Amino acid sequence: MKKLFSVLVILCWLTPPAHSQGQTQQRPGAGGLESMKIGFITNRLNLTPEEAQKFWPIYKQYSNEVRQAYFAYRSDHNELGLEENLLNIRKKYSVEFLKAIPPPKINDFFRAEKDFNVFIQRELQRRQMQGRRFQPVN
Repeated sequence: MKKLFSVLVILCWLTPPAHSQGQTQQRPGAGGLESMKIGFITNRLNLTPEEAQKFWPIYKQYSNEVRQAYFAYRSDHNELGLEENLLNIRKKYSVEFLKAIPPPKINDFFRAEKDFNVFIQRELQRRQMQGRRFQPVN
């Protein structure tokens, strides 16, 4: 119960700044997905309130840089360049995250991020398959 309360406090704390910055590069429904990701990572890392207060601003910068790498990939379609950019971003932020969380939690963070992405992909596939079942065949 204490964990749930701290997750809710963190989510409420992060929500107002997100709305005050506008919707420049947001996709419809991206806010809910981002909230799910924050909750997932917070639970997985078992962040203390102090760690969370330091971690999430760094995470926001990290997330923006990752997003920019994907935007650049969309224009040049350089797969190797994308992978190199992502690796450099992860290396850079593994040092930055040390300011907020201990080294084992940094590894856990990168694993949790991958696990969340896999979960989202599977859920999307499941929903697409479910939608196909209900479509009438002509």
